[in-house]
Amino acid sequence: MTKVHGIKTCGSVRKALKFFKDKGEEVEFIDIRKTPLPCEKIKEWVGKEDINILFNSKGTKYRQLGLKELNLNESGKVEWLCRENMLLKRPVIEFGDKLVVGFDEEKYEEVFK
Repeated sequence: MTKVHGIKTCGSVRKALKFFKDKGEEVEFIDIRKTPLPCEKIKEWVGKEDINILFNSKGTKYRQLGLKELNLNESGKVEWLCRENMLLKRPVIEFGDKLVVGFDEEKYEEVFK
């Protein structure tokens, strides 16, 4: 089953969930605030997708934590994602052994035929 990781208040997550609902696709939604991701899952995702795509350096949490000044390398970004799941770009969609990050309707149309 396709899993959508994110938070309900995120606009991109809402668009992704609506996309799947409109297509009649059943998905499992995992709220990362209520069910934090284990570090093993983050590391698994980094093996499938570039850390710079997974790590949201434009979000509120990134600014609140003052991470720009730290000039994080890949391992630093992984460490912070393990500590603070809200630094993930959302949604993160798992299906089969694949991963799609963010919302892009054209990409979704192609990937989720």
